Amino acid sequence: LLGRIATWGYVVAASQYRGNAGGEGKEEFGGADVHDVLNLIPLLESLPQADTTRIGMYGWSRGGMMTYLALTRTDRIAAAVIGGGSSDQFDGLKRRPDLEKSVYAELIPDYANNKEAALIARSAIRWPEKINKKTPLLLLHGSADWRVHPTEALEMVSALYKSKHPFRFVFFEGGDHGLSEYQEEVNRQIKDWLDHYVRDREPWPSLEPHGD
Repeated sequence: LLGRIATWGYVVAASQYRGNAGGEGKEEFGGADVHDVLNLIPLLESLPQADTTRIGMYGWSRGGMMTYLALTRTDRIAAAVIGGGSSDQFDGLKRRPDLEKSVYAELIPDYANNKEAALIARSAIRWPEKINKKTPLLLLHGSADWRVHPTEALEMVSALYKSKHPFRFVFFEGGDHGLSEYQEEVNRQIKDWLDHYVRDREPWPSLEPHGD
């Protein structure tokens, strides 16, 4: 998808999280590695063809968690897209106990002695008010996603609504984790979102009750 986004006229930058594929440092699954996302901003500022007053962000699955985390630390993002996003590590652990050993205990520093705090810090559903409200969110999720259960998305939508965060939620009936059956529709949704709020800088409509 990143290549497709580039064909829409966007400068695309992405990072390989530290400690992966032979990279330096240690993977922390939502710890200090969030800086590997945020540091793309000064990288973009070094590219003359990039307009850094109009930055969008895109993250899928674990990348969705990283997007939520990044948006607690910057107001530079004009709009973001989160697909199959992980927002509740407690729910994920309950449904997939294998994550305890294969992900959390292996990657999160001092996890054994700091389990609850570590999972809260990586669960956006616990702190929706910290996500920068200047950044409207497009959430995409499939109803048949077994990797990140659909209830995570539904509960996150409820939390965003209660915190009056601007968002749009598209729920794909029978869609898997990667929404493989809906690629054309997913691409259209993402392009429309980025074009509207990043390229064209359109304002977000009023979230207050109004109309007839």
